Amino acid sequence: MNFRRTRAMARKELLHIVRDPRSLIAALALPLMMLLIFGYALSLDVDRIPTIIYDLDHTPQSRDLIREFRGSRYFDIIEEATSYRPIEREMDMRRCLLGVVVPPDYSRNLLSGKEAQVQLLLDGTDSNTAAIALGYGEGVVQGYALRLRAAAQSPGPGSVLHTPVEPRVRVWYNTDLISRDYIVPGLISVILMIIAALLTSLTIAREWENGTMEQLLSTPVRPAEMALGKLSAYFLLGIVDMFLCLFVGIVIFDVPLKGSAIFLFVSSCVYLFGALGWGVLVSAMNRNQLSAYQLGTLTSFLPAFLLSGFIYSIENMPRVIQAIALFVPARYFINIVKGVFLKGIGLEILWFDFLLLVLYGAAVFYFATRKLRQKVA
Repeated sequence: MNFRRTRAMARKELLHIVRDPRSLIAALALPLMMLLIFGYALSLDVDRIPTIIYDLDHTPQSRDLIREFRGSRYFDIIEEATSYRPIEREMDMRRCLLGVVVPPDYSRNLLSGKEAQVQLLLDGTDSNTAAIALGYGEGVVQGYALRLRAAAQSPGPGSVLHTPVEPRVRVWYNTDLISRDYIVPGLISVILMIIAALLTSLTIAREWENGTMEQLLSTPVRPAEMALGKLSAYFLLGIVDMFLCLFVGIVIFDVPLKGSAIFLFVSSCVYLFGALGWGVLVSAMNRNQLSAYQLGTLTSFLPAFLLSGFIYSIENMPRVIQAIALFVPARYFINIVKGVFLKGIGLEILWFDFLLLVLYGAAVFYFATRKLRQKVA
């Protein structure tokens, strides 16, 4: 491999990027827009749940229970109904997610030590949100009942009833359970994969469509030099995109960076090299820019978004899908990014994920060069 020829190919590609300002602006603005939109719009936090209360008991105990719901940040009491009809109407109009119905015998059963039931009505069209809302509602009802019974069973004034087991919960790494701190690092890896693959998926195909590939073939440039030169030019652009994403994640979304910034940068460069190499491979397999773009989108966006563990847990997927997810590089980079951002760990723990990214980048570049050699031949 000749360094001068590789540098000349990289310079040629850089000039093409600079002379196409619309594509350059899109390449820089698109990841920024995607990160901002997804970062603000995509949230797994469930709070301020629109709730309607229907109290049939009208006792101090039922009113205290309602105050528990009002005092919780997870619920937003929008109405106190006098029948089931308002709950049904508001759920049909998507203005209510939870209905809390206190039966007429609630306080009597609660004070007598019997099972005091409270009816929770949920809009199950969004099953995940409904399940979380159900857990919050059950927690409020059960917590109030336990406190009331403990006070009733207290032996005397001033005495304390001790429970045999008292759970103390401590959350590590994401103490406040903010979904943005979990989502944004994963978004960075997904966006880098998409942008990198799309940037280079048109390079070789564009040469064939513009009729300039024949001119390149008449030069002494070898396929490996051509692939590395084109990849190097877009690698610089990808580095700029990477810093933009990291800036937005750390400064705008205030995601804590607890680990080594150097290790994060090196890992990002390795991941970016593999993603760009995949785009070159896709471009080498197509002589049409449209088909190259479609294939690049299909093989970068969907796997990175759905099969990387970014949102959906891989362990809950069918065995066949789990096997396919083993070949998605974004899953390994997400492990690195989240480990560095949230846990503060480094190469001593994440070395296997880093090694897989190195192997992926080397393998993709090898196959891209080999495919390009076949096309040239």
